[in-house]
Amino acid sequence: MTVNLEVAEGVGTIRLDRPPMNALDIATQDRLRELAQEATDRDDVRAVILYGGEKVFAAGADIKEMQVMDHAAMVKRSRALQDSFTAIARIPKPVVAAVTGYALGGGCELALCADYRIAADNAKLGQPEILLGLIPGAGGTQRLSRLIGPSRAKDLIFTGRMVKADEALRLGLVDRVVPAAEVYEQAHAWAAKLAQGPAIALRAAKEAVDQGLEADIDTGLAIERTWFAGLFATEDRERGMRSFVEEGPGKAKFV
Repeated sequence: MTVNLEVAEGVGTIRLDRPPMNALDIATQDRLRELAQEATDRDDVRAVILYGGEKVFAAGADIKEMQVMDHAAMVKRSRALQDSFTAIARIPKPVVAAVTGYALGGGCELALCADYRIAADNAKLGQPEILLGLIPGAGGTQRLSRLIGPSRAKDLIFTGRMVKADEALRLGLVDRVVPAAEVYEQAHAWAAKLAQGPAIALRAAKEAVDQGLEADIDTGLAIERTWFAGLFATEDRERGMRSFVEEGPGKAKFV
């Protein structure tokens, strides 16, 4: 398999494994969608790491595979391509991308689907599709502009340039930069901590933020209000408040 899901102690690692560069061919895209659904459905997966290994996250689409596709073929395929990445973005659990080496084109777009991005100090990210006479097609024009703002996104998309980890951090494209040898360890620590949290409240928080960003403020507040009130029906809310009153903050054990 070009992508695998490994689960331990509540953390699921979606691991790209298509050496040497983890090029995202059609089979890999479809497998990502399958594993996103599996991670969504499995109760033993409480948080998710996207990881490409120690050397490279994903260097982009399989250009040789795309080169032989004509307009009609890509019209048929482009929706499935986007759906694969959207399935990752819609995993209703915390998702962190552990970015090593190159995250270019589809690789960068895959990292954009995570809730949080931890990058190696040697990472390089970018959307170089313009250099092929194309534009990003797996969500890059939409997720990148929402993350770092339209003018910064246009600079990266128009020029196709790569940015190193330090610039990616300044732009807000990644959230933390660590030594390359520590990327997965740091991502796992982030995921493992949240895997111990209140699962329904974490899902509510993620959906409220993500859905609210697509709506006007009044609709966003309505989404927040509905989730907020609904959480009062959960056992985790009872445990959290009881622990706070009896033991102080931060000591609750959630189910």
